[in-house]
Amino acid sequence: MEHKKFQMDLAGRELKIEVGQMATRAGGSVLLTYGGTTVLATATMDKRARDVDYLPLMVDYEEKFYAAGKIKSGRFMKREGRASDEAILTGRMIDRVLRPLFNQKIRNEIQVILTVLSFDGENDSDVPSLLAASLALGISNIPWNGPVAGFRIGRTTVGEAGPEQDWVLNPTYEAREKSDFDLIAAGREGRINMIEGGAEQVPVEVLLSAIEFAQPQIKNVIQFQKDIIKELNVVKADLALSETDKALVEEVKKWLGDKLEKAIFQPENADRMDDANDLKREMIETLAEKLVESGAEKSEIEAKKRQMDEIFEEEINRIVHDGVLKAPAGQEKRPDGRKLDEVREIKCKVGFLPRTHSSALFERGATQALSTVTLGSPGDEQTIENMRMDAKKPFFHHYNFPPFCVGEVRPMRGPGRRDIGHGALAERALLPLIPEREKFPYTIRLVSEVLTSNGSSSMASVSGSSLALMDAGVPIKSHISGIAMGLMMDSPENYKVLTDIQGPEDHHGDMDCKIAGTRAGVTACQMDVKIDGVTVEMLRDVFAGAKKARLHIIGEMEKAISEPRAELSPYAPRILTIRINPEKIGKVIGPGGKMINEIIAETGAKIDIEDDGLVSITAVNGSDGEAALQRVKDLTREAKPGEIFKGKVVKIMDFGAFVEIFPGQDGLVHISEISNERVNRVEDVLSLGQEISVKVKEIDNTGRISLTLRGVNDETR
Repeated sequence: MEHKKFQMDLAGRELKIEVGQMATRAGGSVLLTYGGTTVLATATMDKRARDVDYLPLMVDYEEKFYAAGKIKSGRFMKREGRASDEAILTGRMIDRVLRPLFNQKIRNEIQVILTVLSFDGENDSDVPSLLAASLALGISNIPWNGPVAGFRIGRTTVGEAGPEQDWVLNPTYEAREKSDFDLIAAGREGRINMIEGGAEQVPVEVLLSAIEFAQPQIKNVIQFQKDIIKELNVVKADLALSETDKALVEEVKKWLGDKLEKAIFQPENADRMDDANDLKREMIETLAEKLVESGAEKSEIEAKKRQMDEIFEEEINRIVHDGVLKAPAGQEKRPDGRKLDEVREIKCKVGFLPRTHSSALFERGATQALSTVTLGSPGDEQTIENMRMDAKKPFFHHYNFPPFCVGEVRPMRGPGRRDIGHGALAERALLPLIPEREKFPYTIRLVSEVLTSNGSSSMASVSGSSLALMDAGVPIKSHISGIAMGLMMDSPENYKVLTDIQGPEDHHGDMDCKIAGTRAGVTACQMDVKIDGVTVEMLRDVFAGAKKARLHIIGEMEKAISEPRAELSPYAPRILTIRINPEKIGKVIGPGGKMINEIIAETGAKIDIEDDGLVSITAVNGSDGEAALQRVKDLTREAKPGEIFKGKVVKIMDFGAFVEIFPGQDGLVHISEISNERVNRVEDVLSLGQEISVKVKEIDNTGRISLTLRGVNDETR
């Protein structure tokens, strides 16, 4: 491909595209630069189809330390290793935008790799990577129903949305700090197929207005990509997609009769999908046996089995759609018999684990999440090191999805991409209510264990975590709950929104939109679809239904616990804080850490000191903490003129005596200030080690303290 360059203005910054120069063996390659951030996107497809029953698409997002001019810390491992959680989340976000626009019958492996080559510290690389991925697919030989575009949206003012709202497209990091929400919306012209963001309890209308604002901008960038694709005269590969045997379809339907509907439509229980899967196995075995009896070849039988599996899944898809879309309003048929806007039964329990700092069990129908809080010292905070930042996190949420929660058996190999994604979503939802370090100096670790899953365990983790935070005594002002909303649609004019999707509605529905928040507003949202996208009007219905459900769930949660406990668990550490003059930090630490290590050894407390002078003292019991706090106060105390201290003579000179008024701080009592009478020799009145009461006379501009004994006894009588 000939080397060509393209450019456009995007939100006041230049967007530059180069093709035909780098990674020329990839199916499609794009070098995209936005501001000073550069991303290389490649899209490649294997020529051979795999023997699988799913679309084998991989989206990998890679951040390189060199892009930001950094070398990875640590003595031994300098190479980038496993992708960071932040990189995994970006890759998942881009995947959710691209995946719905592929023909799901493609069986050729497709890989999209996004490599950040340069990072300017202002323009985040996630949105540029999404645009680069779209164009790389667009100019490749890979069949794909794109292009797509997406934007990060913020605002310069805080409050209700209005016609004069100061929206900001692709805000810099500095601008994002000033906005009360951070939202990414992506899709095709007139449709949104992915949203993801966090907010400071923002009203729904604000988020919807932001998405509406982005629509024409998305259209412009899509047209820019279309012009490039047209100029490059791209030819797509003609893939041989498997055709379903129509006779086999009829045979499967005949065998199933109404068995599948009976398996799907039943009161919610953990065995519903097991019943359906048992039915599928029985069907495949029975029909395969007929093929064996007819003398079919082994390869043909295996191919037919795969088709039977696909036909069975398509039948479930048809059944759950027809039950909702073809029924009159108010008579819709959901698998578990609920109304469209009905939330499953809620059960909440707190404080039942004896030695954890808190515990909560949240159940919504058959979905069950156990959440716990562990409180630690400031030094227990998580260190984040990646291309974008070196930072510390005092609050983090971990999500675990063990195989038993869905009745499966598989190896336990640590958190996967899904666990990381769901954990981060819940963390984002909870973060706006976590108190500032000054008010609650603990490091907070939340862990959610999914014990049973039948739809939206991530949102169950949000609700369970909110309960656990209150049970732990963390001073959050209100509960946060989350709900998963679904959609059944056969056209933009004929669609219905489902509240609290589960099981087959999640797997076979057209949308999964998770929305979390408080009574006041939304704190996090995440949407992906299996269709081309949804309109803003559809989203309006979705958010309205989510608010109703969210308020209902919070009401049920408040029955278990409505406000944070007044006292922490007896097993939680106690933290005392004091802010000292930063110039005094050296006194607390001492030469080579001698002083701070001495305090730790004597009291057993843990001491963390911030550069701004905030000292946090963590101890198992209060008395140890108080003892350590007093030592720090003594070391950093600043005397004031007129104060009287009980001090000790530590040095005698011809011209006076030095008296230690508190640890590490002494002052001079000049010989003329020892008595109202004339003193010829200091030793005639004072001796080393003698304890005396002294008064601060003055402190000069270098910090030297002048003391006096004159008149002190009169003041202390």
